[in-house]
Amino acid sequence: MTEFDKVQLLEIDENHQGQRIDNFLITLLKGVPKSRIYRIIRKGEIRVNKKRVKAEYKLQDSDVVRVPPVKVARREDPPDIDKLSRVKQLETLIIFECKEFLLLNKPSGMAVHGGSGLSFGVIEALRALRPKEKFLELVHRLDKDTSGCLLIAKKRSYLKHFQNLLRARKMKKEYVAVVKGNWSNQFNQVNVPLKKNLLKSGERYVSVDMTGKKSETHFKHLKDLGELSLIKAMPMTGRTHQIRVHAKHAGCPLLGDEKYSDFDGDQSLLKSLGLRTFLLHAKKLSFTLPDSDEFYSYEAPLPVKMEQVIEKSGVK
Repeated sequence: MTEFDKVQLLEIDENHQGQRIDNFLITLLKGVPKSRIYRIIRKGEIRVNKKRVKAEYKLQDSDVVRVPPVKVARREDPPDIDKLSRVKQLETLIIFECKEFLLLNKPSGMAVHGGSGLSFGVIEALRALRPKEKFLELVHRLDKDTSGCLLIAKKRSYLKHFQNLLRARKMKKEYVAVVKGNWSNQFNQVNVPLKKNLLKSGERYVSVDMTGKKSETHFKHLKDLGELSLIKAMPMTGRTHQIRVHAKHAGCPLLGDEKYSDFDGDQSLLKSLGLRTFLLHAKKLSFTLPDSDEFYSYEAPLPVKMEQVIEKSGVK
């Protein structure tokens, strides 16, 4: 038996206000083909306040949606929280939380969402840890091996607000990274266009390409680490792998970046530092809240591995 083996009457709250009925049903009826969802809408099997609606209808607070019996494909069992210590650790990594959103200091090595062979990621883990939360959605993404500030909305109105800030480039992000070589001040700004490519393996690879999308990153040298450098990166745009590719373009790729550095050549240094992958940390996130022009800033402490690399350099 599934949750939708019989007629359901669902009352809409503020978390779904303004959402199109088709998108609401696609999320609700995971495992049901989209073609089937649009068919039951067209046939009038979906009713809102006892009336037929079209796919583009936008839900309102207190609407009552009638969902007919629908066969839902069996979902995978949720992750076994008791056996996943890293998942349970997420609760201790929350930087700030209120009823509208939370900020997490995402650990390196954990994807933000399931997919590509992964049964779960940060968002699935949080939902499993907090089954009573009605709404938890990623505002933005971080690469699996990137650590630091990850913003998660707990209300749809805040998700929309944060997404609008990102589109308008009004959310400020600051990263720190360990790169190879001595960073030169002439590279304080990189603004070459980037293009996403899909490799035969299915992996994404981003290259500097004049036909790509406009991309801009501001950099600042923070500290010499011997044959390495500690830098700050402030992306003005939000392209895939932007900081990593722009750092490579500047001649100082991230140490241990398998896609954009000489990974085989990095092995000796990685081993001496006790690293397996690159060090890129989303250190600070600043943004406004609805109906306010005041900026709120939140910081994620540096990961232990990055602190150790800085200390091992012996450079003051």
